[in-house]
Amino acid sequence: MAVGGEVVERVDAPRRVIPAGRRAWVVPALLLFGWLLGVAWRMWLSRHVTMPIAHTDEDSYLNTARALAGGPGGFSSENGPLRRVGYPMLISPAFVGERDFADSYRLVQLINAAVNAALFPLAYLLGRRMLRLPRPFALGIAAAAATLPAAAFYAEVAMIDAVLAPLLVVWLLAVHRWVDRPGLVTAAAVGACVGAFHLLHSRGLVVVAVHAGLVLLLLARRRVTPAGVLAAVGPVLALALVNEAGIRLLGDRVYLLGDPPGGDTVAAVASGAGLLRVAAAVGTQLWYLVVVTFGAAGVAWAAALRNLRRPAHGDATRWTLGVALATTVGVAAGASVILAGITHKAPDAIYARYVQMLAPFWLLVGAAALCGVTVRVVRGRLAVAAGLLTVGAALVAARLDWARARGTELRYGGFSAPDLMALTGGWRELRPFTAALVGLAGCASLLVAARAPRLRAAVVAVVVVVNVATMQVITQRLVRPMAAAYTPSVAVADLGVRPGDRVYASTGVPYVIRFNLSHQVTWTDVRWFTERPPARADVVFTRWAPGETDDWDGTRHGFVRLGGDPEQFWAAWRRL
Repeated sequence: MAVGGEVVERVDAPRRVIPAGRRAWVVPALLLFGWLLGVAWRMWLSRHVTMPIAHTDEDSYLNTARALAGGPGGFSSENGPLRRVGYPMLISPAFVGERDFADSYRLVQLINAAVNAALFPLAYLLGRRMLRLPRPFALGIAAAAATLPAAAFYAEVAMIDAVLAPLLVVWLLAVHRWVDRPGLVTAAAVGACVGAFHLLHSRGLVVVAVHAGLVLLLLARRRVTPAGVLAAVGPVLALALVNEAGIRLLGDRVYLLGDPPGGDTVAAVASGAGLLRVAAAVGTQLWYLVVVTFGAAGVAWAAALRNLRRPAHGDATRWTLGVALATTVGVAAGASVILAGITHKAPDAIYARYVQMLAPFWLLVGAAALCGVTVRVVRGRLAVAAGLLTVGAALVAARLDWARARGTELRYGGFSAPDLMALTGGWRELRPFTAALVGLAGCASLLVAARAPRLRAAVVAVVVVVNVATMQVITQRLVRPMAAAYTPSVAVADLGVRPGDRVYASTGVPYVIRFNLSHQVTWTDVRWFTERPPARADVVFTRWAPGETDDWDGTRHGFVRLGGDPEQFWAAWRRL
């Protein structure tokens, strides 16, 4: 072996030779074990969440899934143009048959965990096939990517985001394969992934646009045939039709409460100030990706941009990185434009949900970009990441100060960026410079791993430990308190509410409690009322606030109180 530049001979005891057939099973067995461990970890994290906590998105998905499974519908906070039924289709089996809502919700979490944990074997495949990493390092960095809170967090709740990070990796793997070996099957696989994005969420529109650009460029460069174009486009159109068919199947059983993008969105960006605000929101989301990947995203972007000019790992990698860059900027910009049109709320300091699916991919690319290159290249790429972290933190801080000086405190909290909250201790305020220090510490670790390959395993292990610890902090500080506050203290079945009862809920009940009370009524859609309950109501959920003017007295309407919780401001009443 080589020691200090000299080749020396070392005599060791004979090593046990593992038969080739047995070696072939080692990696698949590790991938299967890692996936199962990931599913168990995600289910363990979600053990405290027995009712939705991400309102109203969860409520929308769950009501739609129940209706698709043949049960009653309910409301959805979606709007017509951006309505999607892909995720409700995925989780609808949890609502087949007669079972309590808590059991159905646990099955939804299991579906989420199974899909989300698939990120580990998929990340390994991407590391091996596209990034050409050695097996041990590919396994380690795949574990780091699969445990990133940006991807793992949403497996705890009924949110579409639980399945998008694995789908993104599948799509980019398919793109790489298609460019490397054009064919009708690979073209159809790419199209199917793009169609799945469109079926799942409105951010799939960005993926569709990027896909269209990719197809046109490949056709212009004569890298694909007209038949290949049809194969790549056909699945997208087919799954768009599936979405429309699902909407038609639902009919009016699920009614929409969301406002479609329109004049407010146009007005929000149709000025210099509006465009500046959108640009600031985009920059904040991109800066977030660099922070939560511990600088790796910045390294990856530097390597990707250089690869676009001078391909270092083949043309397929060049095209795939270009697609990923366009998608990253497109998703961040699209989300910022849509959110800018929400004028009834203060703007967000950061809303990272839409770009979080990209974090595992850029972590993988960033780690690979520091392997097999010179020390000068390593330093240059890390300098780019450090610059993005530092300059980004200064710009984010300036944006916060600018808004505060004008009397507008930017919104922050909840699910805006839970991993950033945990890493910086910023549960009540965004701490950009603390976040920059976290990212810079990550850059220092990446430098150590790049300069001392023997320490790579230790650095990767530290990243995995930090990810797991961050998820634990999020669970204890954010998820558990929300679950305790949002879960009704008494089950409606324990109050004597039974199948067949016609149930209504008052808008006076705090909405998070009102929604979770309604979910327990699995046999009918619980509609809302303001003061006087409908004549056909058998049971109503109303506000219980002793001594307050808005305390609802059901005796005036011929009801008797079954019970409830005045501390949560709700009671159940039955008509006499």
